[in-house]
Amino acid sequence: MEFGKPRWVQTTVNVDDHIIVPRLDPAAVACDPEKAVEDYVSSLSMLPMDRSRPLWEFHFLDIPTSEATSTTVLRLHHSIGDGASVMTLLMASSLSTADPTRLPAMPPPPKRTGPIYQRRPRPPLSSGEALLAWVWSYLVLGWNTLVDGVLLLATMLFLSDPRTLFTRADGGSSKSHRHMRFLHRSLSLDDVKLVKTAMNCTINDVLVGVTSSALSQYYFRKSGDINTKEICLRSFLLVNTRTVSSRQALTVHYLNYGNTVKVVLAVDDAQFSDCHQLLDDFVESMMLIKDATNFRTLKSIRFD
Repeated sequence: MEFGKPRWVQTTVNVDDHIIVPRLDPAAVACDPEKAVEDYVSSLSMLPMDRSRPLWEFHFLDIPTSEATSTTVLRLHHSIGDGASVMTLLMASSLSTADPTRLPAMPPPPKRTGPIYQRRPRPPLSSGEALLAWVWSYLVLGWNTLVDGVLLLATMLFLSDPRTLFTRADGGSSKSHRHMRFLHRSLSLDDVKLVKTAMNCTINDVLVGVTSSALSQYYFRKSGDINTKEICLRSFLLVNTRTVSSRQALTVHYLNYGNTVKVVLAVDDAQFSDCHQLLDDFVESMMLIKDATNFRTLKSIRFD
């Protein structure tokens, strides 16, 4: 593949070019294995991929950490596959160390078969107030849809977010490789489901609330701003409608593994020197939301 003119071509794969077993500083590994792994993964963000061969690499780090006996880092170009599909493929191709004879099993399908939100039934025509409220709900839905459509169009054409702690210092104009740091923490899926059930919402709604709370805590603590003014922090899923997609200094990703939810942060290392504190804010926000849910449930039981 030539630089600037990518195209698919037949090639011979030399597996040795794609399997990397790095030698890390023994002193750094002995002092803090988690940080040693984190620093190595972060260093990969500064290295461009070799375009003269297939754009994928496996990095094997035989270093025990608090969560695993070893770490495997898969680095590949997005043209080969998206993260969710590649993770699904790896899970389907992996065997259990506890029981190597057991065939790989994919997660069970969701139990929900109906829509996420049930449509409100139309009240009888004899109930004037209920019918008016039903009609008003659809008018509000139509208005919000129109506003969202206009804002989406404006975002594509000229609208930009205000400068905040979460915007790249260079405004995304630099094309050089940034030193990104990747860190993660586990959340309990049972806690997420508890909030979901109590609030009659979805898991996505709960995680959006956790993200909003964590970013708010970090922003007000870091900036010292005590005003509750509105700050536009625009997020995007799947497709970014802007022509410049490198403005983000922070990316938040949630992954579900068994009974845990992994919150993964990719941060600009130069801009988020205290990124571990930001990660702690996500865990604290989940606990605060869970405690508020328990209090709300207990209060409802007492009143009943």
